Amino acid sequence: MEQRKLGRTGRKVGVVGLGAWQLGADWGEVGEDEALAVLVAAVDSGVTFIDTADVYGDGRSERIVGQLIRERPGLTVATKMGRRVAQEPSAYTLDNFRAWTDRSRANLGVDTLDLVQLHCPPTPVYSSDAVFDALDTLVQERRIAAYGVSVETCDEALTAIARPGVATVQIILNAFRLKPLEQVLPAAAEAGVGIIARVPLASGLLSGKYDESTLFAADDHRTYNRHGESFDVGETFSGVEYTTGLAAVRRLTPLVPEGMTTAQFALRWIIDQPGVSVVIPGARNPGQARANAAAAAAEPLPGESLRAVREAYDELIRPQVHHRW
Repeated sequence: MEQRKLGRTGRKVGVVGLGAWQLGADWGEVGEDEALAVLVAAVDSGVTFIDTADVYGDGRSERIVGQLIRERPGLTVATKMGRRVAQEPSAYTLDNFRAWTDRSRANLGVDTLDLVQLHCPPTPVYSSDAVFDALDTLVQERRIAAYGVSVETCDEALTAIARPGVATVQIILNAFRLKPLEQVLPAAAEAGVGIIARVPLASGLLSGKYDESTLFAADDHRTYNRHGESFDVGETFSGVEYTTGLAAVRRLTPLVPEGMTTAQFALRWIIDQPGVSVVIPGARNPGQARANAAAAAAEPLPGESLRAVREAYDELIRPQVHHRW
């Protein structure tokens, strides 16, 4: 798999990683054995970067990833912190950071965390010198090797990129979320900050497997957060109204090259964007993990396909999302 530098971490990672949200919770039940099988399939397919968070299953995802890395050394694991408490800027203190990272270190079974990201914190946090001084202290104490941020908006990303200690920015980037291409990716590239592209398949919409009759489980965020009831609606279907997303996918499906799935087309589109370090699709079974990783070996998409994605976005998706994030 193609390797790319992960921003200021100095590490190189495979361009397709694995997002481990669904191995913890919020996507319906996934058994521990099945979760481990997904991780093993991904790593066997060339994945070297895994993204998790302390809040995924209240630490369950981290603990399962920890089982894997004991058997497969050399992987890069990013986790996130901050969403286990009330979302108030006053919670983002050095003492809390130490407690949160100590918990993640225990869950993952490591002395030093490879990369810790603030998990979509309140917007004022990005402008707090004290917050970033505290993160620098964690590096000095060797609790963490590097830090980054996971953001909701492009403005938050740009504020974070200007911080000299920020190694990576994780942001929603997919064929339904093109705004980061305008300023965020160029600014990150100029600063040497890595871009981790999350929600790459728009919560599965861009897999092409869903239609108007698809039902999701009650404990799946695609049911309970469809209108932002539990967290930012942009995390569910990228904030796109479901039937609009289906229409856009149907418009893109004829562009998918022979031998490639719709999901692989969507992942390849992200890989082809200048400045992307790694894309982190999730997977619920080993087959999905292997198929996602295979997108890294596909040929770059032709210019006509890139233009068609832009046109579909401008006509169908832009009015719903571009001004919001």
